[in-house]
Amino acid sequence: MNQCIAERHLVFSVKGESARLPLVIRIFAPYKAKGTNSKINFDEEAACCTVEFDGLPGMKAHEIYGADSLQALQLAANVEPTLKGFSKSYDFFFP
Repeated sequence: MNQCIAERHLVFSVKGESARLPLVIRIFAPYKAKGTNSKINFDEEAACCTVEFDGLPGMKAHEIYGADSLQALQLAANVEPTLKGFSKSYDFFFP
């Protein structure tokens, strides 16, 4: 995995519970997407960023693809829609 270039530290709790657990969201440096997925024929400029939600149950690291490294990074940094999707089950807080 590439170098981590950004992190956000949060805490979360399961809806209706008081215990707060740590969550670290990490975004890793973009890398060329060509050759990473044999099912997709990527353009030479296509790039990918890995996003990790460390601490959230059942959430694995996933790849965000973009037309170039700037778009991949921009899309990866937009973690708010993902957190909003989980807000039905969890409450999120800054420490």
